[in-house]
Amino acid sequence: QVQLVESGGGWVQPGGSVRLSCAASGFTFSNYAMRWYRQAPGKERELVASITSTGGITNYADSVKGRFTISRDNAVNTLYLQMNTLKPEDTAVYYCVKLGPMYWGRGTQVTVSS
Repeated sequence: QVQLVESGGGWVQPGGSVRLSCAASGFTFSNYAMRWYRQAPGKERELVASITSTGGITNYADSVKGRFTISRDNAVNTLYLQMNTLKPEDTAVYYCVKLGPMYWGRGTQVTVSS
């Protein structure tokens, strides 16, 4: 059974940093591309970042490019999202997603506020 468990969210001040983790189990993690999505209150879900199965190729939404870094450690079946220079508009629930077929984690809340 596929399980994706996000952690690392919380409250952070503008300009701060947070690292999200996603522990994966129930499938061969190293075989699948992964993504981070987010959904802010009252807004549609947004693709934040994606990474290939080997980690060799990454892509980012324009809104986070240069501030966020997606990475993975296939040895420990974990996906990461390093978030720097956070802004209030980054406040959202962040979801870890496995591709092909898609599975979603339950999400972790990130709140950026002074």
